Amino acid sequence: MHCHEQMIKAKTFTIKRTMEVYLPIRQFFYNLVHPEYSAVTDVYVLMFLADTVDFIIIVFGFSAFGKHSAGADITSSLSEDQVPGAFLVMVLIQFGTMVVDRALYLKKTVLGKVIFQVILVFGIHFWMFFILPGLSDRRFNENTVAKLWYCIKCIYFGLSAYQIRCGYPTRVLGNFLTKSYNYANLFLFQGFRLIPFLTELRAVMDWVWTDTSLSLSSWICVEDIYAHIFILKCWRESERRYPQPRGQAKKPVVKYGMGGMIVMLLICIIWFPLLFMSLVKSVVGVVNKPLDVSFSITLAGFQPIFTMSAQQNQLREVSNHEFHNTFMRSYLSDPEAMQWLESYMPEDLTIAELEGSSNSLWTISPPSRTNIMKMLSSKEQFPITVAWSVQRNPTLGAKAEFSTGKKMLVTACCNSSVARVIKHGFQRYLRAPTDSEAKPIEQLSTEEVSITLALERLHNDSEGVQEWWIVNQTSPGKINVRSPKNLYNAGLELYVFSDQVSPPSLGFLAGYGIMGLYASVVLVIGKFVREFFSGISHTIMFEELPNVDRILKLCTDIFLVRETGELDLEEDMYAKLIFLYRSPETMIKWTREKTQ
Repeated sequence: MHCHEQMIKAKTFTIKRTMEVYLPIRQFFYNLVHPEYSAVTDVYVLMFLADTVDFIIIVFGFSAFGKHSAGADITSSLSEDQVPGAFLVMVLIQFGTMVVDRALYLKKTVLGKVIFQVILVFGIHFWMFFILPGLSDRRFNENTVAKLWYCIKCIYFGLSAYQIRCGYPTRVLGNFLTKSYNYANLFLFQGFRLIPFLTELRAVMDWVWTDTSLSLSSWICVEDIYAHIFILKCWRESERRYPQPRGQAKKPVVKYGMGGMIVMLLICIIWFPLLFMSLVKSVVGVVNKPLDVSFSITLAGFQPIFTMSAQQNQLREVSNHEFHNTFMRSYLSDPEAMQWLESYMPEDLTIAELEGSSNSLWTISPPSRTNIMKMLSSKEQFPITVAWSVQRNPTLGAKAEFSTGKKMLVTACCNSSVARVIKHGFQRYLRAPTDSEAKPIEQLSTEEVSITLALERLHNDSEGVQEWWIVNQTSPGKINVRSPKNLYNAGLELYVFSDQVSPPSLGFLAGYGIMGLYASVVLVIGKFVREFFSGISHTIMFEELPNVDRILKLCTDIFLVRETGELDLEEDMYAKLIFLYRSPETMIKWTREKTQ
């Protein structure tokens, strides 16, 4: 019995203590949601700005929230078309909270705001102080970006608490930028309307969470009329403050200052691609020398008989004296070649010295060997393919890492079965462009060089007979690159002219090419510019309104009756606004100056 009484006392005490803790908390939240006196305030704009700053911090300072801070630069990740999962989650949550905040503001539910605030406070503190340090391997006090983000969020929490304490305003009218009519409001409002999807998203969200009798299309119509009339009101106010005397010509300062600037701008846009591509190549172009030059010869569809590459020391640069005094002088009598050479510098020319002996043994099956020998000894013509490949550094802006090309020659061989001469078979001068295949230079290939082929044999005790081909040019190049002791060695000299490439910083624009820039940049800008210069005549009756005060008042009245819940009146006033825009006669009466 005694024990039973103790249990009852313990239960009573527990319930009493629980109620002592629970009731004040319940009363606190009840008082918040149902205040006795409400000094309503509207700090939604400041809360939105704090959220926007946080959003920007997440986008540009994302590395602070990742595990390996150095490798998580969001701009480089996006340029490689990779979106880190953590970044996506943070951005979507931040955007989601901004949408919820807007919904609560339009619904004016303090209770919802209290619940949202409590969830956010607990959630963000748990994330910041417990989860994030574990994810990023850094303590919170060492993470500058996270501290900055948290400080802005604390300002947001303070503003939210103030909003809850004072209560939401009963009337949410228009946009905060439309409170006064000056140049600052005008340009800020127009800038706000230029942000993609912001106006549309705001209009649809407002319609969803506001009590109204209008359909979505009617709602958007009212919003558009209001925005247009507000802009006109700003212009009329500026004309009233800075009047233009009647019958006075525009000053030359205005004409040349504004008109001259627009003329220069339009000319620059029209000729931008040509100027840009020319300047990129000539002024800021980067020399991109070949890293590897390869050459191969194939007889009539059999395996290549000769392959050879030149790298590093075998790729010889040309001095200024050699280029101008020796190489270009030899073409003085050829104007076409001289004109082509004008656009190249000595640094653009590389001479590749290819060894005469093939770098691989001639491995061929006995039946194919018999067929080749039969083909070589006959007097019939057969095709020979000469192929080349130039490798350049892709990080410097060359779009094609390898520039390859080939030429098929039909030749008749009628010498002994071992040594052969390929007439005009050697393309000595090659051009390596930035984006397409390496081509022989037609302007310089007036004297095509013949090459000789010879089959070399070596009897090896362990490996039997080894064979390879030796290729040699019949005449040396115009610039002497060989040392005296190697002067008569077999080999080939290839002259490779490399086009200069755009620097990596401008590669994203230069990559389009001239026609690409015209199609993607100039025509798109042209489309926007044309909108300012055409179709003006169709909008005169809505643009040239001397006094828009009455229409502006009608719009604000629609907002007002909507806020007070008189939805039938809202419909009547909307019908009046539509009638006004349908009737030019009534519009003229409504927009007269008040003195008339």
